[in-house]
Amino acid sequence: MKTLKDAKIGETVRVAKLNGEGAVKRRIMDMGITKGVEIFVRKVAPLGDPIEITVRGYELSLRKADAEMIELI
Repeated sequence: MKTLKDAKIGETVRVAKLNGEGAVKRRIMDMGITKGVEIFVRKVAPLGDPIEITVRGYELSLRKADAEMIELI
């Protein structure tokens, strides 16, 4: 399954499922990343960490480990 970590710069993707458990999953959901939401990948740092995205109209930076927990459609 494709994850947010695999998305390319300039791509708009939709969240299929959130993996992880407990506080980590709750933190991702609190940032506005929930099932069905669209995410635009703005930038990726040279070594792949962090990833800058736009979700629900605001900009957000995610660590690569967190991006791996977000499965895409």
